Amino acid sequence: MKVYLDTVGCRLNQSEIETYARQFSAAGYTLVATMEEADLMVLNTCAVTAPAASDSRQKIRQARRAGVDEIVVTGCWSTLKPEKAAAMPGVTRVVPNVDKDTLVPDLLQIDVNEFDLEPIAREPVPGARMRTRAFIKVQDGCDNRCTFCVTTVARGAGRSRSVMDVVADVRSALKGGAQEVVLTGVHLGSWGHDFEQPEHLRQLVEKILEINEVPRLRLSSLEPWDLDAEFFDLWRDPRLCRHLHLPLQSGCGRTLRRMARKTTPENFGELVAAARQRIPGVAITTDVIVGFPGETDAEFAESLDFVKSINFAGGHVFTYSARPGTAAARMPNQVHNYTRKERSAAMRAVLEAADLKFRQQFVGTQQAVLWETVAGMGGDYWELHGLTDNYLRVVAKADRDVWNQITTTHLTAVENGSLRGEIAFMELDLRGDKR
Repeated sequence: MKVYLDTVGCRLNQSEIETYARQFSAAGYTLVATMEEADLMVLNTCAVTAPAASDSRQKIRQARRAGVDEIVVTGCWSTLKPEKAAAMPGVTRVVPNVDKDTLVPDLLQIDVNEFDLEPIAREPVPGARMRTRAFIKVQDGCDNRCTFCVTTVARGAGRSRSVMDVVADVRSALKGGAQEVVLTGVHLGSWGHDFEQPEHLRQLVEKILEINEVPRLRLSSLEPWDLDAEFFDLWRDPRLCRHLHLPLQSGCGRTLRRMARKTTPENFGELVAAARQRIPGVAITTDVIVGFPGETDAEFAESLDFVKSINFAGGHVFTYSARPGTAAARMPNQVHNYTRKERSAAMRAVLEAADLKFRQQFVGTQQAVLWETVAGMGGDYWELHGLTDNYLRVVAKADRDVWNQITTTHLTAVENGSLRGEIAFMELDLRGDKR
């Protein structure tokens, strides 16, 4: 049977899809790159925003039109709307989030302990964008009650995986050739809080760094209230990627209180300053919501000014959309759609300018780049796309295929949203002259 895997949404969804890929491969199934080739599709859906839910439904319709015989859906949207998901043409099974970790063994009627997952070569998941990094799920669910967020409803209470299980997954990924490990979770910073003897994420990171074979370790999104200044001392180990994604959501204290966020602009600013002091060259990115219920012109202006002052290395701007079942959807003073869009454009402009400023400061430096995609250009050169540890996107040309390798690269210019680079080992420059 030929299987197509797809996902909408977060890195945690991507991590789960990678697990499904390994399990299907271990069971002897063939993974394919397009819906048209598939007999079975598994889709991991998302509901964090209205567009994400719409994308999830659209992918189901596309699979049906492509002639997929069986469509299995899981994830947040189908968990929140199981009847609607089951009623969509072609859907043969809806797997709620609570059962998604055993989706493949349940589907194939194989005991999970019978899977031989040691190690599968680090091949790209067909059709997936994330090519070389291994996404490791360390935690699921969330105990926060942010008033805008539907994820708590869809994913349930916070649950941490044991150190032993996480380390086993990391070792398996490394044996399969992964050059970067990314720790993911719905509320990653809460890892270990639910243990009988509570632990902190710091302890998990230290344990993983004891594995000498780890080339790079990256942390996905972290809530600012889970961290203190001492946490950033972990970055004394250069294998920890210098990238922190710290969701702000608003730079206005009054808006943050309505969101039930456990931070203030002042505390957030102090945390960012501590991170920059301890981690030279760190990229700090964020998420911001505009048009939250009750957000006045003055509150938005305050938020915009604060975001300007932080000088983020980029970020995501979300135009508020009411999610059924959340407290914010019931709040008075909903902001008009036109105003939300105006504010979104203004906030995006600020973050894009800060992103450009951050990238420009690395022109003329040498950075280690992990090459994620490589395409033959004809002739003697390959076009490469990769990431530095501090999340700078780099484009280069090389005289050889270096997919899933880390090379020292000289960054020469900012170009079309990325940095242009030259790899140190190249024997020829782009004119064909000997170096």
